[in-house]
Amino acid sequence: MAEKLSSVRNAARILKQFSARNREYGVSELSRKLELSKSTTHRLLSTLAAEGLLSQDPTTGKYRLGLAMYDLGSAVGSRLDLHEAVIPPMEILRNRTGETVHVAVLDRREVVYVERLDSPHGLRLFLEVGRRNAAHSTATGKCLLAHLPSVELDAVLDGWKLEKKTEHTVTSIRKLREQLFEVRRRGYAENRSESELGVLSIAGPIRGPLGRVVASISVAGPTERMEKDLHKVIQAVSEAAAQSSRQLGYRG
Repeated sequence: MAEKLSSVRNAARILKQFSARNREYGVSELSRKLELSKSTTHRLLSTLAAEGLLSQDPTTGKYRLGLAMYDLGSAVGSRLDLHEAVIPPMEILRNRTGETVHVAVLDRREVVYVERLDSPHGLRLFLEVGRRNAAHSTATGKCLLAHLPSVELDAVLDGWKLEKKTEHTVTSIRKLREQLFEVRRRGYAENRSESELGVLSIAGPIRGPLGRVVASISVAGPTERMEKDLHKVIQAVSEAAAQSSRQLGYRG
């Protein structure tokens, strides 16, 4: 029993090492910090990764917090957690545009939708926590990729064969890089029938307290309807992203 409790304690110690400033660790680094053997550290990391509490970068071998930690964090009810921060801006954005609003986070080459608020003509609130889509063919995905540090972006793009979802989907890494540069320059991303024909979406970056982009908020609707007042849609998305960032503590 004592050995089991010791393993639980060490697993908790590992999780507590991760923070906004220290997002990734390797086995050796954690082993030294916690004064554990490499074999013990590796076993604990593998177990935590298998449960989704950590995820391992296949390129560097380093570990970072996994998406299961987001689910646990959502249950805490902190005033500054992502759910609390984005719901009011999402409601304002939905009401201003009359279209469906999403918030997503990035998991390597995919986006994971963590919040969804349907248009007033559908269900008022419908959550699809865990639903995934390819990052290169979505507005939220492009927004999140565009704001990755260059080293992280290079690792994600290396060897990536871009799936063609529609005739409009970008399938060239060079072209995707050009799009991501443009997203970063203008401050928002767009998806014009790249994931689903006839659908246009606009996304903006949500920043955490230290300025890193931690999520993306988007509005999506039929292309014909969205293009009628696209400038106002872009402005509304940008304001919703900025408001969400302020709620998370960003003061830049």
